[in-house]
Amino acid sequence: MKHLTQISDLSREQALRLLDVAWEFSAVAERRVPKLPTLRGVTMVNLFFEDSTRTRLSFEAAARRLSADVMTFQVHGSSVSKGESLKDTAQTVEAMGADIIVIRHFASGAAKRLADSGWVTGAVINAGDGIFEHPTQALLDAATLRQRHHQDPLGKDLAGVHLVIVGDIAHSRVARSNVALMATLGAAVTLVGPPELMPRGVEQWPVQVTSDFDEALATKPDAVMMLRVQRERIAPDSFPTPDDYRRRYCLSSARAATLVDHAVVMHPGPMNRGMEIASDVADSSRSVILDQVRNGVSVRMAALYEVWGDRRE
Repeated sequence: MKHLTQISDLSREQALRLLDVAWEFSAVAERRVPKLPTLRGVTMVNLFFEDSTRTRLSFEAAARRLSADVMTFQVHGSSVSKGESLKDTAQTVEAMGADIIVIRHFASGAAKRLADSGWVTGAVINAGDGIFEHPTQALLDAATLRQRHHQDPLGKDLAGVHLVIVGDIAHSRVARSNVALMATLGAAVTLVGPPELMPRGVEQWPVQVTSDFDEALATKPDAVMMLRVQRERIAPDSFPTPDDYRRRYCLSSARAATLVDHAVVMHPGPMNRGMEIASDVADSSRSVILDQVRNGVSVRMAALYEVWGDRRE
């Protein structure tokens, strides 16, 4: 695997290998010194053109656990604010010694463009681009579901799992990557949200679609993933009133009480408590939100290991 820019590039076997490697790496966190020498001498750069907390820190933690050197690039105060192109920025950081470029960008398709352009020779990992893809988020979500669904998850897919994803689907790269990966791994997905926040062509996706949250919950899903409404990407006249949205699409205590006993609650963060999810639900025993964060580190360790291993060989 030379790059990781979109989930659709992964076969079922490649996806399972990444999840299996991540499961094995998860044990590193339990060691007295949570570190391996696997990527010693390798330099990873976080090339982030958008703000991020979880993803950026997760990649940094993953690289350091594998003994890689880390450089972090932030747009604010950089030459990008002076008009420097993605090509020139990427080539500059590679000239400084970057072997793996982890990129987050506001433009959809930017990561794939960088990987396919020939501008750089190193590996490229997509940490989220526009409303297009967020492959490592989908992988960590799958890792979390796999651990809950299988006592021994190694080699197992997600056949028989039903995931409901709720919220602003139109602007969610998380939703897009999850739909693709869940289809690859055999899980069923239902998308829930206001019609105005559904993407064009969603009827062609391998999912069920409804605007009725309670109807979706009545199907007894195994997991419910709540998404943040991305107001920064939405025209003001394209969004229901906050009160109406809360009434129709918030995972309230009452709605959570209708879930089957084994069902889990997920959120990729950041959360708007009280808007898409009630605080007591986010903090409840069925919430796996912090498990997602923990699995994010091991999944990103696996991604770094796989892209570098391909080049090393």
